[in-house]
Amino acid sequence: MRKVIDCFQEHNPLINKKLRNVSVEEGMKIATELFEILNERGDGIGLAANQVGIDANVAVVNVREPIILINPVIEDQWDEIDYYEGCLSWPKRGVHTKRYKNVIVKTEQAESGWYFSGAEENSDGKSGWDKGNMKQDQENRILEAICVQHEIDHLNGISIVDKEVKLKPIVMDKKIGRNELVTIKKGDAVKVLKYKKAQKFLNDDWILE
Repeated sequence: MRKVIDCFQEHNPLINKKLRNVSVEEGMKIATELFEILNERGDGIGLAANQVGIDANVAVVNVREPIILINPVIEDQWDEIDYYEGCLSWPKRGVHTKRYKNVIVKTEQAESGWYFSGAEENSDGKSGWDKGNMKQDQENRILEAICVQHEIDHLNGISIVDKEVKLKPIVMDKKIGRNELVTIKKGDAVKVLKYKKAQKFLNDDWILE
């Protein structure tokens, strides 16, 4: 079985290459192999062909249900958000990116565009994959839409290291001294440290209490 190429350890000549289009028949065979690799690893939700050394415009996603993308093209996207994501090709590295909550994708095997939505409801009349499935957790729907964008980037020779967005440094509140102790929180985690040291955490989704 093929393995995901770790770009920190090994050169992958396909990682920054736009991949060749394939037939539906060839694409389905490759997609089957990609799902097998994902299942074997157990630590991913999406995989593109070039991540395992295959020059083919094919990717798979498995967040809420298995999705096969053959020669996919993003036709529309809206509701931009900041997101922090990782990648199997760049293990243990996460980057801040700009993504979209909603995306319409056309693929080789689909008669019409598929609609991947992280919105609570579809207010503009667009329909597709997600319609009628609103009981699903919103976070998973957003994750699915973002994963689709992530894998299509791979197929176009773009990885997360190319998409990284440098955050603007947080301007210190003049009412708080640099050496003053502050409490910051992220989920259930809590830290107490000097304000000057808290800055790097505030750039990574921590908040001041």
